[in-house]
Amino acid sequence: MNFQTHADAMQNAILATPEWRKMRGGFGDDDLAAILGEAAKIAGDVIAPLNSIADRVGAVFDSGSVRVPAEYRSAYRALADGGWLGMEQAPEFGGQGLPLALFVAANQLFETASPAFMMAAGGSRAAAKLLSEWADEDTRADWVPDLIAGDATATICISEPEAGSDVGRIRTKARRVADAWRVSGQKIWISFGNHDMVSRIGHCLLARTSDVPGTRGLSLFLVEAGPGVTTLRIEEKLGLHGSPTCALGFDDAPATLVGEEGRGLPQLFTMIRHMRLMVACQGLGTAQACHAAAYEHAMVRRQGGDPAAPAVPIITHPDVRRQLDEMKTPIDLFRLALVETAIAADLGEDDPSMAQRSALLLPLVKNFGAELGFDTAGRAIMVLGGSGYTTDYPVEQALRDSRVFAIYEGTTGMQAQDFVLRQCLAKDGAALKDMLDRACEETAGMPPAREVIDQFRTFFDTRVKPASRVAQIAMAEPVMRAGWIMVQAWMCARMPDSHSARSFLCSALPSLDREIARAMFEANQNRVFEE
Repeated sequence: MNFQTHADAMQNAILATPEWRKMRGGFGDDDLAAILGEAAKIAGDVIAPLNSIADRVGAVFDSGSVRVPAEYRSAYRALADGGWLGMEQAPEFGGQGLPLALFVAANQLFETASPAFMMAAGGSRAAAKLLSEWADEDTRADWVPDLIAGDATATICISEPEAGSDVGRIRTKARRVADAWRVSGQKIWISFGNHDMVSRIGHCLLARTSDVPGTRGLSLFLVEAGPGVTTLRIEEKLGLHGSPTCALGFDDAPATLVGEEGRGLPQLFTMIRHMRLMVACQGLGTAQACHAAAYEHAMVRRQGGDPAAPAVPIITHPDVRRQLDEMKTPIDLFRLALVETAIAADLGEDDPSMAQRSALLLPLVKNFGAELGFDTAGRAIMVLGGSGYTTDYPVEQALRDSRVFAIYEGTTGMQAQDFVLRQCLAKDGAALKDMLDRACEETAGMPPAREVIDQFRTFFDTRVKPASRVAQIAMAEPVMRAGWIMVQAWMCARMPDSHSARSFLCSALPSLDREIARAMFEANQNRVFEE
């Protein structure tokens, strides 16, 4: 696989994003190329060799301890020593203070190489962001530099046996003993909750500190692995075998309160947002890897042609080229949307309207990045045929690894409700209106794209906004899919390949009509619950 090709594609996407010019600061095109070129080398030389090892060797649970592949240690050290774990982190803690746009640009290359291995880095850098924002000065100084330097890793601990997406039912409790806090309970689905890659592991954990029901009684804590923390098991999973998913027990474990008591969930969203952006990178990376595998196979696999002549590479067959095109166009459109999301987040630090745009786009890139990875893996298997179904090729592993992308950090249904209820409808739809106006400006010279955007606006204003809350919840998933079609139509204006843009736009309106029809059907089906 040529990682430089993916780096070049990402650089082109960044340069095609108009807002990049507002924030590029001292970054010239050569600087951007140098950063992505180095990231491509690390991805190809250091991380990619881990991918098959991660699947074949995996993580091993032994008497309360977890072993990961031995090769992980030097690779994680290389990431840290190269500054890659601290790209977007604050310079005062040893980070580089670079824009999120550069983080996603580099990280998607690492995710292309090995998403299972990168799970450790994803949780740790998100925790560094969280602690930088909410922890007290001593805790920040103790943990954030170590996370950036690769001397520690960190996890997010939310789910419990009786509380998954329903966070308000968390039972883990924290009690104050003298001037200290102690946490007791059980947490599950903890990626890299235990491992032997580094000696220090911190758990960013929600626990109940009052009898107030729901999420208002939850506070955020940092619990260091050690006394009072036990690894109960690791899960046997469909994929991501190289990422140990742990169940952890906490028995009066010493804990540090992070932020304000009773505000745990809102504070934790600093970490969750960063991890959702990471999932988007995972999806893009997996899709790129699978398309590359399918393309390379199609170039060398020989079948068909004149029976009197040698067989021809299957890429010469129109149906194979069609399948490859149907993989590549969504990848190119998604890359542009991911960059737009990250740059909007960067600009949002000073511009509330850009912060709203990033928040509106985040559930889309999280969910549709997840689906892009899984769908592209499935399509790649079809191009490889029977070979793709075997472990001789990487695409079957990618299919297994990527299925979870649409589950963790918020399922499809949760992303849909976030998109519709908390983003599009907030402040009388101000963020959506701003984004649609921007999309219309960019697509002024592309009538098919403009038609998709206008039709989505009309649908949302006339059918979604006036609907009851129950109907809005019922139709949220198809409304989100309609919104994603609209965003892709907008991104067509930035595509250098007009053939790919035309190809997408040919099917965009019928696809939009189908999602609108589904939305109205779901709204009508749920009227019975309102009567």
